[in-house]
Amino acid sequence: MTSSTLGASTLQVEVTNIDRFGFWLLVEDREYFLPYEDFPWFRKATVDQILDVQLLHGDHLFWPTIDVDLCLDSLAQPEAFPLIYKSSKRAFRHPEDCSCDSDRKAIAGAP
Repeated sequence: MTSSTLGASTLQVEVTNIDRFGFWLLVEDREYFLPYEDFPWFRKATVDQILDVQLLHGDHLFWPTIDVDLCLDSLAQPEAFPLIYKSSKRAFRHPEDCSCDSDRKAIAGAP
């Protein structure tokens, strides 16, 4: 007897594994590895903080408990997206032409 899928998955983003080098994120049907070396904001985060991730607007990841925002484009090609803003409170990684409008406003200082 085999089980069949009853419907489409409603899970959009999931942390699938965490180790001492980084963690893996499954976003819809694509998996990304976020090494702590490239994403230092997560190095000292707790497991609960890393697991507390939201996908907003289809291309914007947000960790509210550690106040980190990332554009999906920056995960697909992290070497192409230099760190453009970093402070103890907020951290962004994406290009100026990224489709994450809310990130652009935050970087520019807009409300």
